[in-house]
Amino acid sequence: MKMKLMAWLMGAAFFSAGCKETVETTKTGDGKEKVKLSLFSWPGYAFWYVAKEKNLVPGLELDIVIIEDPYESFGQMAAGQLDVTSSTVEYGPIAADSGVPVKMVTYTNPSYGTDKIIFGPDVQTAADLKGKQVAVLEGGLTQIYMGIWLEENGVKFDEVKYTNVIMDDAVAAMVSGSVVAGEFWEPFGSKVLSTLPGSKVMATSKDPYFKKTALLGDGMYMSAQFLKERPEAAKLVMQAYFEAVKYWKENPKEANEIMAKGLGFSVEDVELVLGKDGSATDGGIYPFDLGEAAKFMGAMDGDPPFGTNNEITRHWELTTEWWLKFGMVKKAHPMEAGIDLAPIKAVVGGMK
Repeated sequence: MKMKLMAWLMGAAFFSAGCKETVETTKTGDGKEKVKLSLFSWPGYAFWYVAKEKNLVPGLELDIVIIEDPYESFGQMAAGQLDVTSSTVEYGPIAADSGVPVKMVTYTNPSYGTDKIIFGPDVQTAADLKGKQVAVLEGGLTQIYMGIWLEENGVKFDEVKYTNVIMDDAVAAMVSGSVVAGEFWEPFGSKVLSTLPGSKVMATSKDPYFKKTALLGDGMYMSAQFLKERPEAAKLVMQAYFEAVKYWKENPKEANEIMAKGLGFSVEDVELVLGKDGSATDGGIYPFDLGEAAKFMGAMDGDPPFGTNNEITRHWELTTEWWLKFGMVKKAHPMEAGIDLAPIKAVVGGMK
C-alpha cells in the first residue's frame, strides 16, 4: 500500500505541475455552478446525495461519483478532473509533503463509536499481537489508531505486522484467521462480531482519548485550482454540505433513505452509522453542523462538541507525528500547507 500511495501522490504532483486541464465545464446552461465531487461508499459521506436531491443550494449542480480509492480521487483532483472529495482527515500532511495541490477545507464529523479495534478468538491482550498480522488501511487513520492503541497498551507500534486490506477483505481475513485483529468501522465491525465466534471489541472511537482528540473523522477536500479559480463555487459547495446536514437533522428518516439509495446500502446500515433521530448522538459518527465545524476549524469563536476551539491544529500535529513514525512523510509542514479555511469562513461570514 505504501508504494501504491506514493506512486499515486508522485503521479498527481507531476501531473499538476505540467497539466492545465480543468473539469470540462464550470457552468450549466442555466448558469448554475457545476461541481464534480467524489466519495467512497460509506454513509458518513452521503450527505451530498441529500444536497443534490433536495436542491438545497439552487445555484449549484453536483456531479457525484463514487471512487473507492481516496488516492485516486486526489490524483484526479491534481489533474483537474475533479473539484471536491470527501475522505478521512489524515491525508493533509501527506499531500503537503508530496506537493499535491489538494487542501482540506473542513472537518465534517468525528467518529463516535463506529471505529473499533476487534480481536479474534485466539488473542486476548495487546501483548498477544506482537509479531502477528493485524488488518488496517495503511496510509489511513486506521493505522494511526492501531499504533496509538498499541502503545497505550504497552506494545510498540512497529512490533506488529500491518496487513493492508479494504474493509470487505478485512472481514474475510479475520474470519479466515489470516489476521488476528484489526480496525473496523461500521457496518463491517458488526459483521465480524456476528460472524466470528469469540471475536471481541477492545477499543472504540468513543473512548475518552479518541473522542477528545477527534483523531478519527472525516473531512472535505478541494483542489487548489478550484479554490483559486472558483471561490464562489467553493463557498456554495460548503454551504450545500452543511445545508444537507441540517436537512438530515430535521428529516432523518427521509434523508437516511436518500443516502441509502445513493450508496446502494440498506437503510439499516445507514442508520447504524448515522443514527435514526438526527440527534448526531445515536449513531456511530457525530455529524457536525456548520457552527460546530467552524469552531473545530477555528473559523468561529467557541468550542466544538469535543475538544476546544481550533482543535484542527492539534489534529494536524498528531497526524503529522504519526506519519513521521510510519515513514509516510519526510518532514513536518505547517497546517497552512494542507488546509484552506477560505470557504468555511466565507459561509460563516454570510451568516452575520
